[in-house]
Amino acid sequence: MILVTGATGNVGSALLRELHAAGAGPLRGLSRRPARAVFPAGVEAVEGDFAGGESVKSALDGVRSLFLVSRLGSDRDILDAARTAGVEHVVLVSSITAQTHPHLGPAVENLEVEALLKSSGMAWTILRPTQFASNTAMWAASIRAGEAVHAPYADVALPTIHPADIAAVARVALTEPGHEGRTYALTGPEAVTPRQQVAAIAAALGRDVPFVEVSRQEAHASMAAVFGSEAADAVLDVMGGEVNAEVLAVRDTVARVTGSAARPFRQWAEENVGLFGPARSDRSARRRPRSV
Repeated sequence: MILVTGATGNVGSALLRELHAAGAGPLRGLSRRPARAVFPAGVEAVEGDFAGGESVKSALDGVRSLFLVSRLGSDRDILDAARTAGVEHVVLVSSITAQTHPHLGPAVENLEVEALLKSSGMAWTILRPTQFASNTAMWAASIRAGEAVHAPYADVALPTIHPADIAAVARVALTEPGHEGRTYALTGPEAVTPRQQVAAIAAALGRDVPFVEVSRQEAHASMAAVFGSEAADAVLDVMGGEVNAEVLAVRDTVARVTGSAARPFRQWAEENVGLFGPARSDRSARRRPRSV
């Protein structure tokens, strides 16, 4: 039995589809609202909140492999419960900042969870993805309203990753031998700037999407209201305020592990164009995206 946590999220939902298509069952997806979860046929939807002890034990019953998204509850308690339940292998989603910006608060937390897993006695595989392509969904409301996208560090290019590529690597790690004790830094196939991301979304929509670069201070003010000041500073450092060769590097890990090339950002934009509004039916009517 494989248990996928975060089963309705961008990575977890893609992973369940990958595992189901590969015939990797039995499969179980964890959701706070299983009645609303849309999983592939045959996948068991279980109700669980890892912030509560009893639901953890129930969800882990019979599980031998666990896909873990951290901070769903006490990671120490979750890993203890997994070991007690007989889980043999855990695939953990961490962050590339654990190696590129280990001094930042969120990275310190990720490193602590990684250390807990490594000392748990269970086999482990750690995935360290870079910036998710799906993070740009935060621009959806503005784009649907026909407003400009506002973002800092307009021309800093990061190797953004498609969530489905994280899922693809997780599927291989969960179902094939040779990945225990490995840490995989995961990126997309090319570096892409915020300005280029907006252009790709505009191309998928077939209409202009204005872009406005803002200062770090302006970006921090809006982000801090959602994430808190410290987390906003950490995100902005990684986005462009404190970039380094490690975070800018394009890696071929996805292709090496899965045998398939990583998906570019423009593919994510095309697959998720509905988030940003209706696309023009007449593709020939597209105009060059505008940026200011």
